[in-house]
Amino acid sequence: MRLIGLTGGIATGKSTVAALLADRGAAVIDADAIAHEVLLPGAAAFDDVVRRFGAAVLDPGGAIDRAALGGIAFADPELRGELERITHPRINALMQERILAALQSDAPLVAADIPLLFERDGENAFEGTMLVYAPAATQLLRIRERNGLDDTAAQRRLVAQLPIEEKRGRATWVIDNQGSREATTAQVDDWWREVVEAT
Repeated sequence: MRLIGLTGGIATGKSTVAALLADRGAAVIDADAIAHEVLLPGAAAFDDVVRRFGAAVLDPGGAIDRAALGGIAFADPELRGELERITHPRINALMQERILAALQSDAPLVAADIPLLFERDGENAFEGTMLVYAPAATQLLRIRERNGLDDTAAQRRLVAQLPIEEKRGRATWVIDNQGSREATTAQVDDWWREVVEAT
């Protein structure tokens, strides 16, 4: 096992599991970090996003205000689709480039951290998929607390993704992250021994 897709639902704790994998020597290629990169001033998608969404998505320093952009895009599925058509091809190209480079390294595992892996039917590009799981009620609570959103805005973010139970049914492996960090760490340790070290 050398290349896996790492995914989850919003606020399931995917970043925690990505960090645990990286601590064990995995090369983690983070689609969210690349999504930030392509929106930086001068980067691939910046001009197209500003042209489409206007100055309302810029902060006082002239960079894209991701919270403002997210507020606009998540309020309207059509606008979210337009944003994705601008950004996703750029994100995908950089992801592929970095995955190929990581596969040529000495890393024992390459994990492509892709939040919308199942929404894009991308699982066949990997040897297996790991889902970081928390039930929908926990997701909603975490979104409200983490993002400071009301129930309606939190629910809007949640329904923009496939239901977590559907993702669970499609994943090769599931890390249950509704308990303590220690419990999650123990699951990752067990998985690493059984899947990475055993091959």
